[in-house]
Amino acid sequence: MKPDILLIEPMMPEVEARLDAAYRVHRLFDASDPSALVAKVGPSIRAIVTGGAHGASNEVVDALPALEIIAINGIGTDAVDLERARARSVRVTTTPDVLTDDVADLAIGLMIATSRRICVADRFVRAGRWPGAHLPLPARVSGKRLGIFGLGHVGRAVARRAEGFAMPIAYAERHPAADVAYRFVPDLEGLARESDFLVIAASGGPATRGIVNRQVFDALGPAGILINVARGSVVDEPALVAALADGRLGGAGLDVFAHEPDVPTALWSMDNVVLQPHQASATVETRRAMADLVLANLAAHFAGQEPVTPVV
Repeated sequence: MKPDILLIEPMMPEVEARLDAAYRVHRLFDASDPSALVAKVGPSIRAIVTGGAHGASNEVVDALPALEIIAINGIGTDAVDLERARARSVRVTTTPDVLTDDVADLAIGLMIATSRRICVADRFVRAGRWPGAHLPLPARVSGKRLGIFGLGHVGRAVARRAEGFAMPIAYAERHPAADVAYRFVPDLEGLARESDFLVIAASGGPATRGIVNRQVFDALGPAGILINVARGSVVDEPALVAALADGRLGGAGLDVFAHEPDVPTALWSMDNVVLQPHQASATVETRRAMADLVLANLAAHFAGQEPVTPVV
């Protein structure tokens, strides 16, 4: 009999078809009453497939006594209680590496779009205002100082791309990295003070919740730009909105938010802000590669083998 799995969020149709072929799939996102679905099928569920942002709540996990593995379609684990998983001997897997380049690409894209006001100029042309009116001059990107908070896979990929823009690069991490030439700054506020762009590429979770706060925004300053392609929880969102509204922060390029899919409405009308619907890894190529890893992790587990990319 096919193993029963709980699919928390939708995936590409072709991927869901592959899941349907190998498993009995119960779609939580399609259920009119999710709690009733969990109560009905919970005893038979052996695997959860979910995304990094949605994860799997303790309430759901605790309702699945036969759960063996949580396969995350992403790299974030902050929405899954890893200690609870360990205590129950539930495996947890992610899809590392395959999305690094796309996330780094979007970070650079957000830097350019925000600094050069690309979206503002697009609206200007579409409104028929050119050549009758004039846009204020934007700021350049090349040669500006780049600070990166979190020098993991994504942070390093952003840095490599920024080298092509002749940007001096510094970073903040828990410990300096011995294998890079970028300048280490021991505290986030100090990094912001020395940066024109501050890219957030750090992991989410309790240790980083709200760590990018008013002090960081004030240090980055009225000409500085914040880019977040990590987790919305890392940024103190009300403080960010206030800094932008007050002119204490120059701009922001945001792919993630604290309470997705809710985006503060104050940001909608700000021309110095570029907004994305959490799609840094959302390319056909990467989503297929991520799905391949999810399926490979499930297949290995149910074949009695070690998952390909385990976290727990």
